[in-house]
Amino acid sequence: MHRRSRRPLTPRLVLASSAALLLALTACGSRVDADTMARMNGQGVLVGTDGQPIAAGDGAVPGAVGGAPGSGAAGPGTGGEGTTTGGATGGGPGAGPASGGEAPVGEGATAADGGVRAGSCAGFRNSTGITDSEITIANIADISGPVPGLFQSAQDATKAFVAYYNATTPDGICGRSLALSALDTRSDSAGDQQAYTRACSEAFAAVGSVSSQDQGGAAAAQGCGLPDLRAFTVTPQRSACETCFSAYSIKPNLLAESFYSYWTDREPQASQKVAVYYVDVPAAKVNAESFAAGWDAQGGETVRVQGIATSEFNYAPYAQQMKDDGAGLVMYFGPFQFTIRLQEAMAQQGVDAIFLTDPTVYDSRYVQQGGEAVDGTFVYSVIQRFDDARIPEMVLYRQWLERTAPGSVPNYYGLFAWSAARLFVQKATELGGKLTRPALVQALRGVREWDSNGIHAPMQVGAKTTPGCVKMLQLDGSTWKQVSPRDFLCGRVFDTGVGG
Repeated sequence: MHRRSRRPLTPRLVLASSAALLLALTACGSRVDADTMARMNGQGVLVGTDGQPIAAGDGAVPGAVGGAPGSGAAGPGTGGEGTTTGGATGGGPGAGPASGGEAPVGEGATAADGGVRAGSCAGFRNSTGITDSEITIANIADISGPVPGLFQSAQDATKAFVAYYNATTPDGICGRSLALSALDTRSDSAGDQQAYTRACSEAFAAVGSVSSQDQGGAAAAQGCGLPDLRAFTVTPQRSACETCFSAYSIKPNLLAESFYSYWTDREPQASQKVAVYYVDVPAAKVNAESFAAGWDAQGGETVRVQGIATSEFNYAPYAQQMKDDGAGLVMYFGPFQFTIRLQEAMAQQGVDAIFLTDPTVYDSRYVQQGGEAVDGTFVYSVIQRFDDARIPEMVLYRQWLERTAPGSVPNYYGLFAWSAARLFVQKATELGGKLTRPALVQALRGVREWDSNGIHAPMQVGAKTTPGCVKMLQLDGSTWKQVSPRDFLCGRVFDTGVGG
């Protein structure tokens, strides 16, 4: 078992920028002002297509992706379409070669069209979002709002794949290249609805989108028949949308049996006393309660399921709870910034337990900001490691991300946006002259075992169910190492009865 340092840790400013944090803020009706959130976020700088920073209040910038709160840049109803050469916010370890030089090109399945057999172009007709020369797709994400640039990574990754496709596939889809319309939800339900209303009239499909309030545009997408192939979905309303799918398919009540068998086999004693904590918002609550029910059904035992308010700064009482309960394994569901806060309290209180969390902490900022307190953290993951150079698709993703959005950090959201863009292109290419919105939706319903050339676990995109495969990673110093014995641990999924 990983032993935690009992040396008191100096409290640090915990930054705020993850998806779960925005879910927490919006679900709880937060009214934190945008300037404060931008300072907390640490990445409130937005960048235009020339790669230069856009200062807040500069107003609309031609071709800019996103915009500062109140700037009107790329917001629903006011923003312009992005391009495939825009910059991005964020920073982190290098993600491949510099933006200059020869463009990397894949072969066969890693070619931009996936090496699929193209359908005949006979009978191809232009329609909404399709002209004689272009097919416009929209990427709709939380760019401005309480946390500027929240899902910039998904927009950057979609842009990167569009650039890859256009640069390496001169004939396009029946003679048409891709154009990207980058739209901003403003991180609220109304903004999502407005953006999807616009996409309905201007784009053929939406691809790689991520928004924390994705229920807003669900009815609009289904109402106009817009194919919405998202990076992932966060609300039941979006999941119920009949034209909406996700590269990361998941249902909260369906969990992988292999996850539990790994831990009950590896740590039979620790898994008999599992404490589950979560940031107290609906999305995290249902996940935590489902996982807790899973422990009880699969050979472990949950001794506590506890929410922690987003306004809470003193985590010491929760750490003391863990000691009092004799918890051998602690699971946490929430943004990496709150995760760090909890782990610091555990170290200060001398809690000696396995710490296990979800893949949202698989982010270089968690490692940098968490320091000694987060060393030894375990993560369950459905994606491959970003530094795995043995996977050509992962190398392509990082190279093209760096070419089109220098400095953008490869992460969980961006990887699935890239995957969604690849799946869109392959299905559109196969349809050829039969490409219509209804035909694409029907094609997506039939997608099974999608892994985007091995960068993530096989996904049941059409069925919208949780994958049965996971892997376990552990943070060792500053390096994430795989500790599960095989590439992915795969098996059946089971119904916990929670969140279905």
